[in-house]
Amino acid sequence: MTLLQEPLIQRMLIVGLLVGMAAPVMGTYLVQRRMALLGDGIGHVALAGVAAGWLAGAAFDLARQDALAIPGAVLFAIIGAVVIERMRSRGTAADIVMAILFYGGIASGVLLIGLAGGSNANLLGYLFGSISTVTWADVWMSVGLAALILVVGLGLRAALFSVTHDQEFARSTGLPVDALNMVVAVLAAVTITVAMRVVGVLLVSALMIVPVAIAQLLTRSFSRTMHLAMGLGAALTLTGIWITVFQDIQPGSLIVVLGVVLYVVVAAVTTLLKGVRR
Repeated sequence: MTLLQEPLIQRMLIVGLLVGMAAPVMGTYLVQRRMALLGDGIGHVALAGVAAGWLAGAAFDLARQDALAIPGAVLFAIIGAVVIERMRSRGTAADIVMAILFYGGIASGVLLIGLAGGSNANLLGYLFGSISTVTWADVWMSVGLAALILVVGLGLRAALFSVTHDQEFARSTGLPVDALNMVVAVLAAVTITVAMRVVGVLLVSALMIVPVAIAQLLTRSFSRTMHLAMGLGAALTLTGIWITVFQDIQPGSLIVVLGVVLYVVVAAVTTLLKGVRR
């Protein structure tokens, strides 16, 4: 209990809980749309935003050079998500657009962080997560962004599900399909920037998708899948963070590995049970 009184541990657990709950909400929509790898493309664009924030912090001679890193990541990720959605809606192959953003984003991020005077350690922190460096300012920003994701993702669940499941039917019922598609894309971008500090841009898509994949093995309805994925995401992040308090392990990688191991176990058990029932 003494550890829970440490401000660092409190910040890590709060951010981990928020990210663990928020990421699978948008991951459920992405899986439904068969765009599970969208997080990778946007994540690498967000890295360019982080680097641009570093460069701006150096230009304005701020006390903390990385003070604008997260705002920069949010801005660039939203722009990237809007570009992907616009290209997809116009019939352009989404995988080509994401590939261009994937390589362009990571290359720009590495280049700009170098120009801003950042080190390889700074870059690795954003690539693989660095939750131990979060400040209370980062926590409050995460609270605001996670609240936005949860309120919109859960509050508009019926409309967003209709759009992601059958766009033609949604359009025939009078739903603003284009606007709702853009909402999904923008919220995915916001989710990625929130989760970036926990698992990093290279693993952020896994935190959005793996809990959903596990939940789909255990449930059949969209609503139950989303709720179970939220619980699994929170459990995985909190467990991974708590283990790293006692063991010198990179938390982002551990969280993803725990999720993959849990998926393999659940898949094996469910397959065995189906065989027994037959």
